[in-house]
Amino acid sequence: MLLVKLDTGFNIEVEFALSPFHRRFFAWIIDVTIQGTYLWLGTKFLNAIAGFSWDNEIWPVVLFMLPFIFYHLISEIMMNGQSVGKMAMQIKVMTIQGGQPSVSQYLIRWLFRIVDFPILLLLGTLSGYSTWWVVLFLFAGLICTIATPKSQRLGDLVAGTILIDLKNRTSWQDTVFTEVESTYQPRYPQVMQLSDRDINTLKNIIETVKKRNDYDLSLKIADRIQSKLKMHSDQDSLEFLQTLLKDYNYYSTN
Repeated sequence: MLLVKLDTGFNIEVEFALSPFHRRFFAWIIDVTIQGTYLWLGTKFLNAIAGFSWDNEIWPVVLFMLPFIFYHLISEIMMNGQSVGKMAMQIKVMTIQGGQPSVSQYLIRWLFRIVDFPILLLLGTLSGYSTWWVVLFLFAGLICTIATPKSQRLGDLVAGTILIDLKNRTSWQDTVFTEVESTYQPRYPQVMQLSDRDINTLKNIIETVKKRNDYDLSLKIADRIQSKLKMHSDQDSLEFLQTLLKDYNYYSTN
């Protein structure tokens, strides 16, 4: 299993498991199958419509192609870094800082799919519309994924993202949301000085501490946060971090 140490927003290195290549490949196969099925069924439907012409009806064809074109972008934004294939293979996109990618980072990854997964170029080559030498570009994303230390394709390198393995986790929620009791009383209003990305990183760290019983890590993070927010707590380090998470959710929803 390939591991990568990421420097979180609290200047503490946390270890994550990178997604194995075969799981990335099968996730891609699942997503391509979904997209291909959509095209096949959609084509059958449009052909069944009396009087529909692929040559004359431009806007219906454009609208028909939009879900196919934007599948990965919308999926990763709406599903917190996952598509259906990634969810099935238990992998997800995250930043090289260990947080949730921004919309612009998802957009960059999606734009570079043209280079990383040039399906249209492949179809053009097979059908004879492209010359043989363009086949070299078909493997750009694959070569980059194999050659880079963090198994990043070109889109990941430009966007500053990686694909991590969720299979070995115990419980890792992908958003900053944490359930807070209706009678809950917050203790640390200073927590609102932290960003959503800081809190998302904090939640991941808490789960890592629980999974590995790495209480030295929780102590380091607690000290960093108290120093950053100029505050003090009489709670133990892990309890303090969990309280911060609850406080953030309390103040964000009230």
